[in-house]
Formats: sequence, C-alpha cells, structure tokens
Amino acid sequence: MAAAFRPAKQVLPLQALRSLVYPGLGGSGSTCSRCPLGAKRYLLTDNIVKLKDFQHKKVAVACNLPGTKETYLRNLEEKLTQSKLILKEELRTLLHLCESWDDVELAKNVIYRYHAENRNITLGEYKFGPLFMRLCYELDLEESALELIKDQHLRGFFSDSTSFNILMDMLFIKGALEVLIEMKNQDVKFNKDTYILAFAICYKLNSPESFTICTTLREEALIKGEILSRRASCFAVALALNQNQLAKAISIFSQIMKPESIICTNLNIMIHIQSNMLKTLIDILKDATEGNLSRFVKKHVFSEEVLVKVREKVQDVPALLATFDELYGKLHIHGRVTAYTLDALLCHTPSDRKSHTVLLNKRTVSRRTFQPLSQSLWAE
Repeated sequence: MAAAFRPAKQVLPLQALRSLVYPGLGGSGSTCSRCPLGAKRYLLTDNIVKLKDFQHKKVAVACNLPGTKETYLRNLEEKLTQSKLILKEELRTLLHLCESWDDVELAKNVIYRYHAENRNITLGEYKFGPLFMRLCYELDLEESALELIKDQHLRGFFSDSTSFNILMDMLFIKGALEVLIEMKNQDVKFNKDTYILAFAICYKLNSPESFTICTTLREEALIKGEILSRRASCFAVALALNQNQLAKAISIFSQIMKPESIICTNLNIMIHIQSNMLKTLIDILKDATEGNLSRFVKKHVFSEEVLVKVREKVQDVPALLATFDELYGKLHIHGRVTAYTLDALLCHTPSDRKSHTVLLNKRTVSRRTFQPLSQSLWAE
C-alpha cells in the first residue's frame, strides 16, 4: 500500500535570523535598530494589548489595598528573604502596584521565586506573562521584558503567544526579530497577530534574508492549515515587491480574500506597475472614477505616492500620460486620493472595534421593570 504523501517539514533558517539580529554572524541583512526611525511602532489594537484595562485594574487594586503600598512591598521582600511561599494573588497584586523601575525589579525577583515554586503546575493556571508585558509596555521597560522572556530559568512562564506579541509590538523598530527567534525556539504557537507582526518585521528589515524568513514562515503556516489574515498577507506582498520578487507578490496577492481594502488597492497598482501592465493600470484608475458613486459602495482610494509612481511609469507614452492626468484630476475631485504613503497605510494602528460592540450589546430593557430604558440612560 502506497504511503500517504506528507510535505517535508520546513525548518526556519535560524542562522539567517541570527545574522539579522547579530551583525557579523553571517548574512547581509541589517538589524532592526537600523530600520527607519519614522516606522510605526505599535501594530496591535488595544483590545489585544489591553493597556487601558490594565491601568484601570491598577487603580482598583491600589484603592482596595489593605494598608499602604510600601508596607505590601516590604512584606513581599521579607517573604523573599525568609524563603516563604509566594501566593498567586500576591504576585498578581504586586504587578498591579508597580509604578517604577525599582518596583519592577522587586517584581522580577518575585516572578523568579513564584515560577521556581510553580513551574510544574501549568494546567488551568493564571497566565502572568501578558500581565508583566503590559506593565513593561506601560513603563517603557522593553529591556526588562526581553531579559525575562529569554531567561532559561523562566521557561514556561511566558508560554502564551500574547506575551511575545506584546513584546514584539514594543520592539517593532528596535529588536523585535530577536523576540521572534525566541518564540520560535520556545515552540510557542503562533496566532493571527504573531504572523502580522512577524511579516511586518520582515517587511521593515527589507533584505533578502528577511524575505526568505517571511516566505518560510508563510509556507509553514499554510502547511499547518493556518488561515493568514489579509493584513499579514499585505506585508508579505509589499516585501516581495520591495525585493523585486514579482511572481511571489502576485501569487500571495491572488490568495488574499476580499482584496477591497485601501492597502490591497494600492498594492494591486504597484503589482501592475512592476508588471508593466500600463493599459490595465489606466483601466483600473478609470473604473475608480467612473464606477458606481453610491455612498453604499466602497470606493477605491489611492495613495499620492503610488499615483506618482504610475505617472513616472506612463510618462514616456503620451496617450496614456494624457489619460492619466485627466483621471488624476478626477480622483482628486472625488476625494479618492490620500496623502498617506503605502508604508504608512501598512503600518497604521488598526481601529479597535471593541467599543462599538459593547455599545451594541448594552441593555435596552430594565431588569427590574422589564420596561425600555431611557435612551439617555443606556447610551451613556
């Protein structure tokens, strides 16, 4: 009986990754610290980072604390000195009380003790990793976060993708690839946001090595049956275009579901520019100006930067240039042009839809009288 075919397991080229993070170990890639300083640093929405929720909880913990913060911290220091057991609730409270670097240093010592005492108790346990990352996020302590997440003695403490994602978001322009390596080495499962961050990091590095890494990660994800988000795929397409890998860019773009976003619209234009499909390019712009102008139909919006590239491409063809200039004017009249560059569109912080959902789910009927609530009451 013939054996079933199984794709060979691909291994992420960690040597290529390290060469990007640590110059001199081989490879021609640049480090994250050399990324443009204007790069967008935050790619995650607040309903993932949950910084506001964390800060609200900090206020609540401080208000409900029996005694003073100083007394609480001193008691924990004594427990460390006397090798007493650290309780889960004590660590959770401590992380919500931290307001300075000194506080975080104490928290780190407590984390080491707590993990040493509980490293074998993982099932159903509270995940402290994201909580510590939110604390570091709030206090701009990326170095402390990176130090702990890489520490061999804390293996298992940061066992969730959220911890790594938040740290990669913090370090987006100054070392996030090192976190990606660590996540891979610790066999932490990637989720949708991890792939977005990973591809964005590779896009910002924009080197042959980072293109290889992005391609490998993407192929591994597809083999595993992962569904990559449109946003992650857009970063992969943009990187392929920047590396003049046109066939790869076309292939990835063709697999994007619902490519109607402003980013997809502009990436499609860039693909046609690199493909020298000038007539089709003009037809796309013409359709955008002459299409259905109903306010219920999503309209294509083009980046000024991308349109400049179109003009450069058609300037040697007088007939197409004249048509383009006419269409360019119409696009401006109809408000179809944005000043944002393609890079700015790719690296924007997406809006958080959570607040809208909460508003829609608010009660409109009184639990006591079963009568409709006043509009002014439930809308607040």
